[in-house]
Amino acid sequence: MSWITGIARAEIRSLQAYQHAAWEPGLVRLHANELPWRAATDTSEAGLNRYPEPHPHALATRLAQLYEADAASVLACRGSDEAIDLLTRSYLQCGRDAVLITPPTFGMYAVAARIQGAGVIEVPLQREAGYALDPRALLAAVTPAVKLVYLCSPNNPTGNRLERTTVLELAAALAGRALLVVDEAYVEFARAPSLCAELAAHPGLVVLRTLSKAHGLAGARCGALLAHPDVISLLRRVIQPYAVSQLTIEAVFRALEPGPLALARERVALLVSERERLAAALAAHDSVQRVWPSAANFLLVEFTDAGAALERCRAAGLLVRDLRRAPTLQQALRLSIGTPEQNDRLLASLP
Repeated sequence: MSWITGIARAEIRSLQAYQHAAWEPGLVRLHANELPWRAATDTSEAGLNRYPEPHPHALATRLAQLYEADAASVLACRGSDEAIDLLTRSYLQCGRDAVLITPPTFGMYAVAARIQGAGVIEVPLQREAGYALDPRALLAAVTPAVKLVYLCSPNNPTGNRLERTTVLELAAALAGRALLVVDEAYVEFARAPSLCAELAAHPGLVVLRTLSKAHGLAGARCGALLAHPDVISLLRRVIQPYAVSQLTIEAVFRALEPGPLALARERVALLVSERERLAAALAAHDSVQRVWPSAANFLLVEFTDAGAALERCRAAGLLVRDLRRAPTLQQALRLSIGTPEQNDRLLASLP
């Protein structure tokens, strides 16, 4: 048994996964208690009266092609949130284990751990260094209880990308102790390569990807967890069968055809251009104290009066994210980059 599964919960390592009905689509299905007729409103290709593939291998293979990884290293799931939940339930024992996070960052890492009854250790990003990571402080905070270390790059909500060399050095330093989980939800907007190519060299590295952002499929709920095949095999014991719906599977395959893929890349390029235009325009506003550099599809902006800016946006019919409750972000709003027209409306709403 390798260390990457040896640090998981013993109950999960010995768990017998649910035995789902056999998947043989070439045969007439009289074994899964399904209705033999489609619903009157069903326009899907495969028919929603039938369960989808329990663990969608074809989808995992297509995602592996997209992310240039081995199919055995890919687990398709319902967005990154489900991937975080699976890691939490598989690796953290209630009352004993912990995660390490680097706030301000995506809130689900801590929420999932607390739901599990696990601890949360925080090593804040360095605001004075552009919200950079402090690798020495992080490693010093890793106790034997820590089984998962979460990094988000580009980070949500600060928008900065963590240094690749630093992340890989941390993966090496954590080997044998904890998995390093790197959330790359926004990497397509960063003009930088993914860490997926490093999985073979770093067995303890886990990469989270999603189709919600760059591919415009947030409502479909489809993401991918990429890791060593041993980790994938372990998580397959925990993930629910039929987790990814048939409608989602079909939507993903359509979105990953050559034409839609090319359009997605064009839209990412336009959004990056709009991000830079919006950042420059906001920086010139008297109401703006600071626009933080971003490698994502949003901007972290500090205002002289964030509450007033929030209300002006709402009056213009625009909803932005209020971050004022977070430490170090008391006058900050997170602004998603919209269409050029929406960005113009946002600029016009500010004094």
